[in-house]
Amino acid sequence: MAHETHAKTLPADLGAPAFVDGWRTRALVVGVVFSAIAAALAAADHSIDHVLRAWLVGLMLTFGFSVGGLALLMVQYLSGGKWGLLLRRPLEAMSRTLPLVFVYWVVIALSLKKLYLWAAIDDASAALKAGLINEVQAHAIEFKRPMLNPAAFIVTGLVCFAIWGLYTWRLNALGMQRDAASPDTTPEWIKRMENISGPGVLVYAITMSAAAIYWVMSLDPTWYSSVYGLLFLVAQAYSVLALGIIVSIGLSKADPFKTILRQTEQHDLGKFTFAFVMLNIYLAFSQFLIIWSGNLPEEIPWYLDRIRGGWGVIVTLDFIFHWLIPFSLLLSRDLKRNKKRLVRVCQWMIFARAFDLVWLIEPNFKDAARNLHFSWGILEYAAVPVAMVAFWVAFYCTRLKTRPLVQTNDPHVTEILEAEHAHA
Repeated sequence: MAHETHAKTLPADLGAPAFVDGWRTRALVVGVVFSAIAAALAAADHSIDHVLRAWLVGLMLTFGFSVGGLALLMVQYLSGGKWGLLLRRPLEAMSRTLPLVFVYWVVIALSLKKLYLWAAIDDASAALKAGLINEVQAHAIEFKRPMLNPAAFIVTGLVCFAIWGLYTWRLNALGMQRDAASPDTTPEWIKRMENISGPGVLVYAITMSAAAIYWVMSLDPTWYSSVYGLLFLVAQAYSVLALGIIVSIGLSKADPFKTILRQTEQHDLGKFTFAFVMLNIYLAFSQFLIIWSGNLPEEIPWYLDRIRGGWGVIVTLDFIFHWLIPFSLLLSRDLKRNKKRLVRVCQWMIFARAFDLVWLIEPNFKDAARNLHFSWGILEYAAVPVAMVAFWVAFYCTRLKTRPLVQTNDPHVTEILEAEHAHA
């Protein structure tokens, strides 16, 4: 079947289409509505605890989009490829939402004693005698006190945000300067971006792992995993690629993306996403298999808290939602080349990532470990993250409109404007 006529030149106007304003407006409406729902649920629950836990889920989702977008931008500069011409400006816009993510993090930093056991316990020995914690928790809190303390949490967070902000500013600034440069200097710009992005990916891996350890893993001070940071790294690529495909296909309803988004590159993005779905499965199962085979009493309670007491249903659904469904669907070549179906799969992946974060976070708390039960607070896990992501999307749309959507000084521009070959 022959493809539609493909334009061989970029349009004069490379800015974001007017309907992006409509996206922003709808996102703001959703954010306001779900904020009101979250407030009503908090009043019904007579507690702020679940709001803060749900806030942490929203933080990790938006943090994944923002800093994950920065990381994938650096990976693209290192790897090259036509897919980067499609995602580069959307990824830059994701990275420039970092100030909002920082505001979200400040709420967590001001609520340490409500969320983190190690922050709430000043004297582990006294808390042990009072029956507030057990011996394992007391030992872990005292042993890890040099790292797990409020000052270290805040300083580490500030340093990480400063580093991410530096890379965001530098790569975004150079991206605009590159467009204004002569095409003859393209090889020099490619080398320059590679020299920044190479060390940047390593710095990202270290700082992102530190954030994942402090913000999520330390909710249970007795547990540790050497692969934990890598799990979050892959999960960020999983969600960022899904969001990037949704945005790219949404923008393709009008120029300039209508001109540059060919079915070939859309298929490539689908295959790239499929690769991270498989890597996500591999790492999560590897962690479980090692801990299960070791059967050590200091490690297995973390999984028992998430399997027993009704949580077995949730972990089963998590496996189906997070891995089985996207893996099975993305096997299809036809689906990856169908815009509507690919968008639906990517939307599902983002929902599944949020579902997985709830499974990772909620059982860390005493009232929820091995005790899945309904309360008004549980519903906040839907309302609060939806509101936070909606406000993030509105801010993202604002950032998306500030720059041309195509980086013109790129060697792949000519190639991506060529007509695709017909397929039977």
